[in-house]
Amino acid sequence: MLEITFETMAALAAVATLAGFIDAIAGGGGLITLPALFLAGIDPVAAIATNKLQAASATVSATVAFWRKGMIEWRSGMPIALMAMLGGSAGALSVSILPRSALEAVVPLLLISVAIYFLLAPKLSDNESRAKISPFLYSLTIAPTIGFYDGVFGPGVGSFFMVSFVLLLGQGILRAMSFTKLANASSNIGALIVFAWKGAIILPVALSMAAGAFLGAQLGARCAVRFGSRLIKPILIAICCLMAGKLLLNPDNPLRHALMHWS
Repeated sequence: MLEITFETMAALAAVATLAGFIDAIAGGGGLITLPALFLAGIDPVAAIATNKLQAASATVSATVAFWRKGMIEWRSGMPIALMAMLGGSAGALSVSILPRSALEAVVPLLLISVAIYFLLAPKLSDNESRAKISPFLYSLTIAPTIGFYDGVFGPGVGSFFMVSFVLLLGQGILRAMSFTKLANASSNIGALIVFAWKGAIILPVALSMAAGAFLGAQLGARCAVRFGSRLIKPILIAICCLMAGKLLLNPDNPLRHALMHWS
């Protein structure tokens, strides 16, 4: 059995604090914490399950911070949150069935598309625009789909929620962020329940990282509320590009193999 030292747990907690700060603003904290868990020598399945607890802590913390600012719309957000939670649970149950290689090939392209959208969006601000689908249809289709992805894999899920709220529901960027935190927290909790039921979480590591993630997310949410789209948009674009690059640099990524073959 792997023995985790106090120094390792302290280092992982510090990494989780940074990840929680970034995740509260633009998502993508998992691509900071997961490699750290792997470097600590933790088994990949246990690392994913353990990471889900700290991720849930970060998103719940950010949601609480937005709620205290009066920015969480519980009545319209709860159906979306419920379906995202169900999707997250279903994804976690399916994590050993679906081919991860397919997700590793598709996700970088999706992240780059999100970055390009936010980069080229003409007047991306806190102003609302016309919705393309109803919140009810979003709850039935988009929320559980993104939640399912979160349970199976996870990187970039906050960015995917964000762009879907802006593009499909016509929300301003700050309002979209508040909805994103609620939906992401729900999908994390749904997946976390399944991983806990399976007994895959290394609890001491998860709790120390969760404490750091909670603190980082509180700070990140306050910065997001204070600076709005001026801060959110550039960080979101940068995080999407960095996540896509990190996934593409993975030697086992099938998309990387295909690009090298074509070149």
